[in-house]
Amino acid sequence: MLEAFLTYINTQKLFDLKSKILLAVSGGIDSVVIVDLFIRAKVPFGIAHCNFGLRGEESNDDEIFVKKIALKHKIPFFTTSFDTDGFAKKEHVSIQMAARMLRYSWFEQIREQHNYEFIATAHHQNDALETVLLNLAKGTGLAGMHGIKPKNNNIVRPLLFADKEQIHEYVVENQLVWREDSSNDSIKYQRNFVRHELVPLFNKLNPGFEETIKRTIAKINDVEVFLEKEVEKFESEIIHVKDELIYISIEKVMVFPHKHTLFMNILGKYNFNYNQSLDILNSLHTEAGKIFISPTHTLLRDRDFLIVTNKNIVKDFASITFEIESLENLNLKVYSSQLLGRIINIDENYKVSTNKAIANIDYNALKNPLNIRKWKEGDWFCPLGMNKKKSITDFLNDQKVPLNQKKDILLLTSNGSVVWIIGYRIDNRFKIGKNTEKIVFLEKK
Repeated sequence: MLEAFLTYINTQKLFDLKSKILLAVSGGIDSVVIVDLFIRAKVPFGIAHCNFGLRGEESNDDEIFVKKIALKHKIPFFTTSFDTDGFAKKEHVSIQMAARMLRYSWFEQIREQHNYEFIATAHHQNDALETVLLNLAKGTGLAGMHGIKPKNNNIVRPLLFADKEQIHEYVVENQLVWREDSSNDSIKYQRNFVRHELVPLFNKLNPGFEETIKRTIAKINDVEVFLEKEVEKFESEIIHVKDELIYISIEKVMVFPHKHTLFMNILGKYNFNYNQSLDILNSLHTEAGKIFISPTHTLLRDRDFLIVTNKNIVKDFASITFEIESLENLNLKVYSSQLLGRIINIDENYKVSTNKAIANIDYNALKNPLNIRKWKEGDWFCPLGMNKKKSITDFLNDQKVPLNQKKDILLLTSNGSVVWIIGYRIDNRFKIGKNTEKIVFLEKK
């Protein structure tokens, strides 16, 4: 099986055997097998284990079991616990969807923090078959018929070459020990229902059913490769990304040929289902302002664009208070950007940048304390070039800032007065004048 494992990694071009891999390990039979194969293949890897807290002490025992494997083989070990049930209720999704969202978000955090190149899971051929049947029952499009892909961005599935019989033979041959998840027997979970109820019926109808599905998946994959290339061309013409927001041009969607199928495939990447995609497509003929929500993303039908936001991007920002002197060599993390600052002496030849991401502020106009915070209703300032007040609300409306961006706009204030709507405009009271000799130069990068 080791040879088949290495061949599959090579033929599917999953990763180089010297790549650093983060391996998702539950403690079940599939994940124990893939750990053993990684060890024998001498691939550098770490183990990540999620405790979903759904089976009480059994979940805790799984975590202990996986940790012992890591300690025995001196493998880096990462673990976390989730309130999966609470998260599912909050997000109005199934327990299975909640667990999926939580684990992949956490896996990606660990991958980035510890410089792993890929995340590997222990999905096998039977998982792929079950996924096809689940997607078919839910009315999926073509994308749902490919089963589970061997490689999807940073996620790799190097065990997809094997079926459950081969996996059982491997653990017997190598005398491996694993943990049995009692929830695998419960048909209240959709995947288990498919596994224990539907697949046996299909096998009665066609004894070669599982092999037939494998061949069907292969054919569909060929068709999907062609469709993906067309979708990529469509995306390149209608989408641009800025500040982690995805902008889809309504005007370009409306005139694009075959937009229905292509548009559905694009929205599917953000987990909008078929009916939602239809509603979004129909919203292009209506007024702006409607919001659509998938398990992972929010979509706003704005004036000229559909604006897609990842719900997993954390936008909480704690207020920061500091002194004027701190502006020298300032380097603050602001969401996904950096706010850089320095204090410089200028003369009459100094040129003020018109870039909205840059603020040139009269040093002597500032008073302590300085503060960076989110804006709120009632905030006002005097926009650069004006000597009268304007509410922040009216200014952002005039700038046509999308609804799902407004709430995250930050202000720099001086002793309570707004100095700069960060990334947009400074207050006229803090501009550079004829007598200005020293300025604060701030840049959002």
